[in-house]
Amino acid sequence: MILELEELKTKLISHKNELKELEEAYTLDKCTAEIKSLQEVSARPDFWDDPSESQKVLQKIRQLENKVNGFLSLACLYEDLLTLTQMAIEEDDESLVPEIKSEFTRFEETLEKLTLETLLTGEYDKNNAIISFHAGAGGTEAQDWALMLYRMYGKWGDSHGFKVKTLDYISGEEAGMKSAVVLIEGENAFGYLKSEMGVHRLVRMSPFDTTGRRHTSFSAIEVMPEITDDTEIEINPEDLKVDTYRSGGAGGQHVNKTESAIRITHIPTGIIVACQNERSQHQNREVAMRMLKSKLIEIKEREKLDRIEDIKGVQKKIEWGSQIRSYVFMPYTLVKDHRTGFESGNVGAVMDGDLDGFINAYLKAEATGNWAKK
Repeated sequence: MILELEELKTKLISHKNELKELEEAYTLDKCTAEIKSLQEVSARPDFWDDPSESQKVLQKIRQLENKVNGFLSLACLYEDLLTLTQMAIEEDDESLVPEIKSEFTRFEETLEKLTLETLLTGEYDKNNAIISFHAGAGGTEAQDWALMLYRMYGKWGDSHGFKVKTLDYISGEEAGMKSAVVLIEGENAFGYLKSEMGVHRLVRMSPFDTTGRRHTSFSAIEVMPEITDDTEIEINPEDLKVDTYRSGGAGGQHVNKTESAIRITHIPTGIIVACQNERSQHQNREVAMRMLKSKLIEIKEREKLDRIEDIKGVQKKIEWGSQIRSYVFMPYTLVKDHRTGFESGNVGAVMDGDLDGFINAYLKAEATGNWAKK
């Protein structure tokens, strides 16, 4: 047991430089100064004259405070754990080993999480994320796969404390769904989920094939940051074709009663966005317009060929050879990301939203340029 404690102490000390590098990356002094400055702004008598701007200031304060407090809590955990380990060694107290091991695991997981957050430096990384799901060719089989992915990302969002909201949903003809649009709300949602953009391939025994043959299906996922700043881009109302229709699909009890759903076509680009799950036509229109702005911002950035990586990858066909990740259910179980080489044999856990390993590998590869060889 003492040998085990000595090993834990050595591992803990080996993390000291990583903790120091994290402190430098967090620029705590700068964050603290910015918090103080923003708090002075919030104390002004005219602070609430513009509620929208006031909310942005308060949100920024919360983000900075969470950042500073997160690092300080980690640093405190490190010191406490080092002290506890040293005390257990000196007093030859084996009873503390389970607690030390548990806290050591928590320290390493938190260190990795905060380190990864420092990689989210894209202009829109902190924004909410809009995810669009599109079933590929293959009818019912592909539509069922699209639904499985829709559920998978919903579980990932729930497990990370994000708010998951369905904006649009078109059911499949027999099972699954043809397409859906989901809003994932929370800090850094886009920064994490931008890694999921692309074609996802499934290999399994189809439950819809009575002959029990193995099937390969494809579904595409599009991820964009939600753009809420009205000054980002101006849209000419004459460029819009707005259609209303009756809601239907995976909405709430309010759907299928009135023509509250909105479909907006941006005529110059041909972009189509739709929202059906808000409670009024006005709310659906507001959400659809935010979705349209997000897509137009992407096009604007792409045409300038500047920081397009922050927004959206190159569009690929939903077919063989273009997939970013494969999910194999038989004859063996494996999920493999073809860009990073990261893989997991626990397909069940992945489909239940255990995607952090894939997301983390992508962020590290993006930061270092260390992609898997084709």
